[in-house]
Amino acid sequence: MQARRASRELALILFSQLDKKILEYSDKDFEEIILKSIRVLSNNSTEELKTAVGSLIDIKDFIDNYEADDPSNLERPIGVKNKPVQIPTTADMTEKIDTVLDIVEKTIFALEVAELAVLESQSDVKDYVIEIAKSFKNNHEKVDEQIQKFSKGWDINRLVKMDKDILRIAIVELLFIKEAPMKVIVDEALELAKKYSTDDSSAFINGILAKVIIENGLD
Repeated sequence: MQARRASRELALILFSQLDKKILEYSDKDFEEIILKSIRVLSNNSTEELKTAVGSLIDIKDFIDNYEADDPSNLERPIGVKNKPVQIPTTADMTEKIDTVLDIVEKTIFALEVAELAVLESQSDVKDYVIEIAKSFKNNHEKVDEQIQKFSKGWDINRLVKMDKDILRIAIVELLFIKEAPMKVIVDEALELAKKYSTDDSSAFINGILAKVIIENGLD
């Protein structure tokens, strides 16, 4: 995971906990929120991994028992290795495979959280998160005005919070920080939307950012 990508994910975690008191927050407050968030995510991912391991053990037990209880194996002498048997119905196996896929997703998430936790301690990652947060704090009215202007009549307070926060981070980078390439900022905003928000979020966010880019002569 690249440093800037990690910074954006951490910024999204930070933004998810910001309230209307953002103007009162100091750099230290931002750092403490990030650290607490990472700890909560790490603890949650650890618990999910434990649950995932338990599910895998259940699936293994199901397969072992299914094989052992097959009539062809019940007739075999004790101590002799079981013969492989035909799998159960496709519906049964599909359910088990879906469980495994869910476990894999949880494992990947846990690994990403662990990586974020490590990256969070790096000064360049943390500094960029704080830069995004401070820039939004100093320009929050202008940023939200851009979102409101291009949201096709939606009240900004009624937007999905995750979408709003992803837009805030991207617009801050586009208009005020201006360090990363425009395409990278947009692409990673869309990746955050795919990862954390609804199925329709990517198209919505892409449309808003395209208008922001044109409006501010960034294209």
